[in-house]
Amino acid sequence: MQHKSKKAGKTKGDESNLRTPIVVVMGHVDHGKTSLLDKIRGTAVAKGEAGLITQHIGATEVPLNVVQDFCGSHFGKEMQVPGLLFIDTPGHHAFTSMRSRGGSLADLAVLIVDVNEGFQPQTLESLAILKRFRTPFVVAANKMDRLSGWHSIANAPFGKSIKAQNERVAEELDIRIYELVGELYKHGLNAERYDRISDFTKTIGIVPISAITGEGVPDILMILVGLAQKFLKDNLKLAATGPGTGTILEVKEEKGLGTTLDVILYNGEFNSGDTVIVGTAHEPIVTKIRALLKPKPLTEIRSDERFLPVKHVAAASGVKIAAPKLENALAGSTIRVVANAEEVESLSIELKSELEAVRIDGESEGVILKADAIGSLEALVGELKAKNIAIHHADVGPVSRRDVIRASAIKEPLLSAILAFNVPILPDAISEIQKTNVPVFCSDIIYSILESYDQWTEEQKMRIEQERLEAVIRPGAVRLLPDCVFRQSRPAIVGVQIIGGMIRTHVNLMREDGANVGEIRGIQARNENVGSATVGQEVAISIDGPTVGRQIHEGDILYVNMPEKHARIVELELKPKLAEDEREVLENFLEIKRKKEPFWGR
Repeated sequence: MQHKSKKAGKTKGDESNLRTPIVVVMGHVDHGKTSLLDKIRGTAVAKGEAGLITQHIGATEVPLNVVQDFCGSHFGKEMQVPGLLFIDTPGHHAFTSMRSRGGSLADLAVLIVDVNEGFQPQTLESLAILKRFRTPFVVAANKMDRLSGWHSIANAPFGKSIKAQNERVAEELDIRIYELVGELYKHGLNAERYDRISDFTKTIGIVPISAITGEGVPDILMILVGLAQKFLKDNLKLAATGPGTGTILEVKEEKGLGTTLDVILYNGEFNSGDTVIVGTAHEPIVTKIRALLKPKPLTEIRSDERFLPVKHVAAASGVKIAAPKLENALAGSTIRVVANAEEVESLSIELKSELEAVRIDGESEGVILKADAIGSLEALVGELKAKNIAIHHADVGPVSRRDVIRASAIKEPLLSAILAFNVPILPDAISEIQKTNVPVFCSDIIYSILESYDQWTEEQKMRIEQERLEAVIRPGAVRLLPDCVFRQSRPAIVGVQIIGGMIRTHVNLMREDGANVGEIRGIQARNENVGSATVGQEVAISIDGPTVGRQIHEGDILYVNMPEKHARIVELELKPKLAEDEREVLENFLEIKRKKEPFWGR
């Protein structure tokens, strides 16, 4: 992945071409993602350095000198990266949207975990995404200041903070850290508290921090800069400036501007007036940049303040783009500057192939997937493939009526479902869902969608198994009562006592010599028609086939003539659950059958 910029910093030697690393902060809701960024920005403002930190659209650039000032004397002297570009967009959405050719555009990540709560659903989801994209990351064990008895030292490095704590508090923190180490180990990752690590390529660093007091934040910044410089040099080298390439984070309506794109420019440059090609769910759009917009210094993209127009933007940075015809632009897709008319066709093929790489259509049996962006669709497809769950159709966009019809046509009952990530369900789809009862699992957390689907499949398996066993013909035996022949034939109607197990309509009866007698057409108990009768009951039954006095006689014992497949299920799966009378009938029945055919039902 090559990255270009017009604003390469000037430092000694060949290392002057290192690009600003792109860092994404991930983790569970309320574990402190925004607080960490606010602390870094806020400290700079408090020190009168607000002008040095550049606020981008969806990102904050923290230059090296600000990092150095925050870290103080602990900072290494030979750092050549220009700084760090933190992605502001909350949660995993930024990460899954920021992709190019199957990989993430984030160079590094911070996985933030509340040290008091440990791993939560979104933590696990973030971890799965980091592993899939093989992105180097550190774990920020946040909220250590909430440990009982913690003594805070504002913005202090962790080493200084931990020395100020009593033995009990330090030990409590260590216990919490090793719980995180254990969780990461479960997921195949070696981890340790960062100050006990000698090789960060083999072990993930866990940095205890407080995003509120700033403790440990200098350590996080120092480690990120160090990791970038030591392990990412090849990815951070800049080529000559040229036509810009970026990833669309969000498609937004802005008052007075119409539809705009929030873009992370990771290669080359954008200029106002450039012709660009933009990815959509169908044919790419060719349009012209009407305005490039940046937020006012140190204001959030989420704030209501107006943006500042600029003429030129170079990688790596975040920018808002206003242009005509952006309504169908697709989050997670690419935006590229078109250098000349001849490039349009080849770039169009390239942009379409991005979506085609993760779109699935017309596979055999499988679930239906819908997602809001290419990256999140890719993440969802990846999770299902890892679980060996078949996919029939996967695409970007809302859940439509056609999706519901597709799902309802799937014959495998455990796959007749729709998994939808962060997308609406269209009104005509809702009507179709009500008609077909196709389950739709919706959430803005992939982990939750998969958990709900897994729970549903388990319930379905239990229901299907129950229905299967209920359909099995079970053991039963009757004795023909004396003086209770109500009709001799066509059908024969006789009084019987159930001496073991149960009988029900539409099953065949068999004599003790193994000869088939005929089918039970009806059962009457106390002059009422019933579907079944159990041991001890006396009922009248009509049997289609025999004649009383010829094939059957008063006092005869007749057995339910279980089909071989049913007998095997009863013997192998249900026998431990059978009552004693049922077990006895089963053994007698099998003995009769196996006298004729030794391997019957085995």
